[in-house]
Amino acid sequence: MISQKVAQQSLRRLAVQQPYAMRWSLMNAASPAAVAMGRNIQTRHNVTSTKTSDPTKILAEQRLRRPVAPHLTIYRPQITWYLSGLNRITGLILSGPLYLFATAYLASPLLGWHLESASIAAAFATLPIVAKVGIKSFFALPFTFHSLNGLRHLMWDTGRGITNKQVIQTGWTVVGLSVASALFLALL
Repeated sequence: MISQKVAQQSLRRLAVQQPYAMRWSLMNAASPAAVAMGRNIQTRHNVTSTKTSDPTKILAEQRLRRPVAPHLTIYRPQITWYLSGLNRITGLILSGPLYLFATAYLASPLLGWHLESASIAAAFATLPIVAKVGIKSFFALPFTFHSLNGLRHLMWDTGRGITNKQVIQTGWTVVGLSVASALFLALL
């Protein structure tokens, strides 16, 4: 297994070099057994600056010379950015409480809590209407958005609707349908 990985890494390194280097190294290649035993492993010599011997200073100097990626503020915001972020956030909003409730439900017999469906329904029924609609909205909007946006992504996986115009149209459609269906679910 290790010899296969070493051989693959060596071939990848050689593939990016000049073509004659690939031919020369294949003619003079070591056997897989030699590579596995560590007798023919390529090594890279340390290149350090003569200015300093402190590794942290060397790293800091290297970071200063790296190219900087453009910041998001230089680009015009697009709906795809927002919907991508919202899709991740709604996934967390939905999965976080689910994991907490599942853990509490499993621990409830040990702690003496009553988290059965009947007790939860009875507790929810005692809440005022505004609180009920608020709680249902809090979960309905992320649920509908995440579901509809997931269908949108599944449509993209089939190769449909991936032009810029279609992506923008389906994005706004998902936003509108999410709000409408969340209101419908919250007011049930």
